[in-house]
Formats: sequence, C-alpha cells, structure tokens
Amino acid sequence: MVSTESNVIAELAARQQIVESLYSYCRALDRMDRPLADSVWHPGGTADYGPGYRGSATGFLDFVWAYHLRLESHSHMVTNTIISVDLNSGTAKSESYVAVWLRSAPSRGTVTDVFHRGRYVDQWSLREGLWAIDHRIYVADLMHETSNKAGPETWGRRDTTDPSYQVLG
Repeated sequence: MVSTESNVIAELAARQQIVESLYSYCRALDRMDRPLADSVWHPGGTADYGPGYRGSATGFLDFVWAYHLRLESHSHMVTNTIISVDLNSGTAKSESYVAVWLRSAPSRGTVTDVFHRGRYVDQWSLREGLWAIDHRIYVADLMHETSNKAGPETWGRRDTTDPSYQVLG
C-alpha cells in the first residue's frame, strides 16, 4: 500500500508541476519574460501552431516575441486542463483550453482587439527532475477581431517591473 500511496503522491506532484508550467507560460508571454518562457520547453522541444508556425520551440518564441513587441497589451489564460501521467516512462500528455486577447497599439484613437480561443495539446517528459514540454500542438477553435476606440490606460507592465514580480519574484 505504501507503494500505491507514493505513486499517487508522485502523480499528483507531476500534475501540479505541469499545471504550474502552463501558468508560467502565460505569465511569461504577458510579462515578456523570455527566460521563463524558455523554461517551459525542454531543449530541442517543438511547436506546431498550424499554418502560422511549425518548428522549434525556440523559433516559435522568437516569432511570438517579435509579434508581441508590436502590441500594446495581451493576456493569456489556460483552463480546463486534463493531464495523463505515466510515471513508468516519465512522460505525460495534456490538453488545456487557452484564451488569448491581443490589443494593438492605438492608431488615430483606435485599437484592434484580437481574440483567440483554442487548446494546447502537449507532450511532456521528466528530465533531471523537471517536467517540460517536448512537443506542443496548438488547436485553433475560435478567432475574432474587432476595432474599438482606445480605452483608458492600464497599469499592468509587460516586463519584470509589473507589480506581480514585487510579490512573487
């Protein structure tokens, strides 16, 4: 019975590490924290974002970083995460729903908001005590774009001067 209990604890710990990694990925993109974003993938990891990008995870982050730098703000959230862990092989699989809001820089008093809803379908492995992504498939389920008048100024920061870094580090 001790073996079963220790397996349950190990599986719960793996699931929690994976969920925290998914949350960290969102934080990394929204705070433009590249080292944190890099830590979500194992070296040599790959990303398949459909017709927009297929290749290395590092290449994807280079691509998305350049795109995000042109934006005024963005917000990424993951929910409804299902995780399957295989402790014997040190691998896991997950599906997480993702919602992304992207706002362009104001131009002539107008901003463009782009909304994406989709899913991250990830393959994970445990290496040297770290669960990280080996391969990600992004599945696009819904996309919508609107143009609006620029709204009030926000105070979240897209770097490590954001108030969350004062509290969480």
